[in-house]
Amino acid sequence: MKKLVLAAALTAAASTAFAGNMAEPVIEAPVIVEEASSSSAGGVLVPLIILAVIAAVAAD
Repeated sequence: MKKLVLAAALTAAASTAFAGNMAEPVIEAPVIVEEASSSSAGGVLVPLIILAVIAAVAAD
């Protein structure tokens, strides 16, 4: 009975000792978040709004 308990204890200790493997750890590349760049239409929007306001005033 003592040998059975000792064998079970050694088996449990040995199985947790070899839970990992000897492979190199995988290191993932860092995530790079780029800022959203404005489109070329961003510089056209303000003049178009100004023209629309001028056209609305001129139409009255």
